[in-house]
Amino acid sequence: MTHPALAGAPIYLDYNATTPVDPEALEAALPYLTTHFGNPSSGHRYASAPRQALDRARGQVAGLLGAAPEEIVFTGGGSEADTLAIRGAALGSGRRRIISLATEHPAVLRSCDSLRAEGFGVTLLPVDRHGRLDPDELRAAVREEDTALVSIAYGNSETGTLQPIADLAAIAHAGGALFHTDAAQAVGKVAIDVAALGVDLLTVVGHKMYAPKGVGALYVRSGTPLHPVVHGGGQEGGLRAGTENVAFIAALGQAAEIARSQLPGSAVRLAALRDLLQAELEAGLPGRVRLNGHPAERLPGTLNVSIDGISGRALLAAVPEIAAATGSACHEGVDAPSPVLLAMGLPPERAVAALRLSLGRWSTEQEVRQAALLIARAAVRSTAKIDGGAVEAGGRLHG
Repeated sequence: MTHPALAGAPIYLDYNATTPVDPEALEAALPYLTTHFGNPSSGHRYASAPRQALDRARGQVAGLLGAAPEEIVFTGGGSEADTLAIRGAALGSGRRRIISLATEHPAVLRSCDSLRAEGFGVTLLPVDRHGRLDPDELRAAVREEDTALVSIAYGNSETGTLQPIADLAAIAHAGGALFHTDAAQAVGKVAIDVAALGVDLLTVVGHKMYAPKGVGALYVRSGTPLHPVVHGGGQEGGLRAGTENVAFIAALGQAAEIARSQLPGSAVRLAALRDLLQAELEAGLPGRVRLNGHPAERLPGTLNVSIDGISGRALLAAVPEIAAATGSACHEGVDAPSPVLLAMGLPPERAVAALRLSLGRWSTEQEVRQAALLIARAAVRSTAKIDGGAVEAGGRLHG
């Protein structure tokens, strides 16, 4: 069944940017925007239902992660969760160095920058051509005398490349450091067990998993020393002050419950659609489609490809029937190569040509085939204009 927001609209291939709110998650939120308006920290009966909603959602998010409810701290979103993890771990430690990757989300990199400005050392490790970190690189970088935290994303938001988190966490711990993973793109898409991964801190983002924007969570392993970055009334175990957004937290809890019930089948379905999309593009544009990211170790619904001969931005502009993203940031009409793709060693022209096509709960096989056809036709038309019609269309472009 199609989501109401997607009916009759462009084909949505930007689930990594944000997801439609699941109707069940919306329904879970509504009572706390209407009837149960009380402050969960109050001592009277108006606080009872909101407080119970927080407890229920905490258990639902914990259940998705294999955590204990008391290890879940609700935040105002992923950037805040990353900031709490990185700055909180650094300020709560006597050590003065952070290790991360050049391909991390800006929420992680800017948090590292803020610590660098305060005198902390920050080491950004390189990745290989698939965007993966070699564990030996981390092993060589972790120093027992000064490394406070290692922060490495579970799945990259542009390429979908998955990191060997359990191995990396073990290396960090061997050096006496804490380990944080920004799992914004992975939670609800792949099975996660925080105990098996061995992580101390893990970021959850509501709007990447069919809950509203403006709500997230941080898993904090019991006993992990963490310094709060939002001070105030002592909510969330003293780690995140401010009256909780009960309605959105209830929605996040329900979204976690839905994700837990649908895994692993949802991951299998999305991987099949992702692979179909890649195959259809390659058939429609023979020899012109280049996969960016790891061919196997990647998120099930993420496909990042570069199409020879055309910028990703220009291609998407030529296909208004599709809502997707490029692998680059465009400023004032000029394509700027994605720092993530450049860090993987891709040449600038390939980075500028990148498309990030991300699938989700309401993606269908029909949409995937139609999107591939539209993209291929637009790429052929654009290249033909440049080359004076010398490029021939693949056999499927006229189907």
